[in-house]
Amino acid sequence: MTGHNTIKMTDLAELYRKLGFKDAETYIHSGNVLFSSSDGSNESELGLKIEKAISEKFNYIVPVMIRTNRELADLFTTNPFLEEPDFDPSKMAVIFLHEEPSDNQLQKVVDVDYSPDNFKIIGREIYIYCPNGFGRTKIYTNFFEKKMGVSGTGRNWKTITTILSMSEKRF
Repeated sequence: MTGHNTIKMTDLAELYRKLGFKDAETYIHSGNVLFSSSDGSNESELGLKIEKAISEKFNYIVPVMIRTNRELADLFTTNPFLEEPDFDPSKMAVIFLHEEPSDNQLQKVVDVDYSPDNFKIIGREIYIYCPNGFGRTKIYTNFFEKKMGVSGTGRNWKTITTILSMSEKRF
């Protein structure tokens, strides 16, 4: 919930608690909320429940991307850029997609080349590595949303690392 959809993180965490989620905790003003749920709902049901509550409480329609602690940890084994020569984590980001893209959506970016910036789509994540930084890159969230017709949210590698660390301490 960043950018034009501004919500105080304390208010967002409180909303999650009112929905019955345990231990709701936010990380800076990133829109990321760590929480646990034991109501038996699947990820899709949880996402819809949260989206509806945000719409009702804050009057924002935002897609909610949920990832488990295991899925966050898997980013460190599936990231195709960690072995890049002179890898710099400050030049790395991941776009979390609401849904896994279809073959048709993937075809829309198969020939995209903005070297030296590079990306790889694996499941519901788009890994982005920009060795010269993100200041002038063309390949970020808006590009993929428009080109592929997907919904996503990007986080830099430092944020991902911090959220995973917070999550591992909790679960």
